[in-house]
Amino acid sequence: MSEQLEELRGRIDDIDRQMVELFKARMEVAGEIADYKQEHGMPVYAAARERALLGKVGDQAGEELADYAQSVYRAILSVSRSYQNGRIGKNSQVYEGIRKALAATPSLFPQRPTVACQGIEGAYSQIACDRLFKAPTIMYFQTFDHVFKAVESGMCQYGILPIENSTAGSVKAVYDLMLRHNFSIVRSARLKVSHNLLAKHGTDLSQIREVFSHEQAINQCSGYLAGLKDVKVTVVENTAIASRMVAESDRTDVAALSSRFCAEHYGLNILQENVQDQDNNYTRFICISKKLEIYPGADRTSLMITLPHKPGTLYNVLAKFYALNINLQKLESRPLPGREFEFMFYFDLEGSVYAPEVEKLFRDLESESEQIRYLGTYNEVIC
Repeated sequence: MSEQLEELRGRIDDIDRQMVELFKARMEVAGEIADYKQEHGMPVYAAARERALLGKVGDQAGEELADYAQSVYRAILSVSRSYQNGRIGKNSQVYEGIRKALAATPSLFPQRPTVACQGIEGAYSQIACDRLFKAPTIMYFQTFDHVFKAVESGMCQYGILPIENSTAGSVKAVYDLMLRHNFSIVRSARLKVSHNLLAKHGTDLSQIREVFSHEQAINQCSGYLAGLKDVKVTVVENTAIASRMVAESDRTDVAALSSRFCAEHYGLNILQENVQDQDNNYTRFICISKKLEIYPGADRTSLMITLPHKPGTLYNVLAKFYALNINLQKLESRPLPGREFEFMFYFDLEGSVYAPEVEKLFRDLESESEQIRYLGTYNEVIC
């Protein structure tokens, strides 16, 4: 390393020491401002003050460095607000609800509840349900919406819904329904999905002219299906329904993409097995309930956040995850009905609700979000 570089880095270190001391001094004054605001009933966030400050910082930095300086100061203002909220002892409403749920939730996850699943016997939702519960009573419903309603109404204690696949991506219909229903997530399951081409006994692969399956399964097997010549692909409500359609059909030229369980249950033959495009094909299912339940070992939290429609709001939220060293596992956005180009953001994050940084995160998000919905903290079962 050259002496010139060493000398330049030494100057940077000196500047950094000065910046840290100035930062500490700034935060001390910010704390005093928090005390004043609390005494006089004033809110921590002052939008007009922050806009003016950012404009002044940009002018002082000059045209070349204005954007960089404002970016740094946005982070400083964000941590200042967080510090002030903590200083005045502001509580998070979400976290108060979490505390009550932790006290009220039993130690053991229920094993014999009534559970809502979409589809019919043999659906992957049913397979996930059987992995999550020891002896569930399963009620089948035609649509995902009906599963939400069955839980919301109290007809079923829990519901099982697919939320994403490692090959085909998110199940967008479920995310859209999340906006319309009240529920909590109490557990999730990651199920390895192996699709098979099923047909009646005696049917040869060369005879197949139409294949039935769910849209997600079709997407997961798109490469295989593209190799079948002169074969029509038809979307149906569920992979198990596809199997039943083939079993009950008078035709001998139809097949279903479905599970090995469905082959046995509906008396079908496996023409070809494991036809999904990727062998490590997993689907995540969430288990929802009407009330908030947080069981021991829960280490994954899900949130839905609506942010003000202005530049930088998503960046500010993501910066909070980074500042608190919270690992973000998933970010999904869905359009808000009736609001042009505005979105709901869904977050999965890693961390225990007992961790102090999680409480800080909720407190900060409540202060700066248009709306925040806490969906639950839970653990994920690998099936």
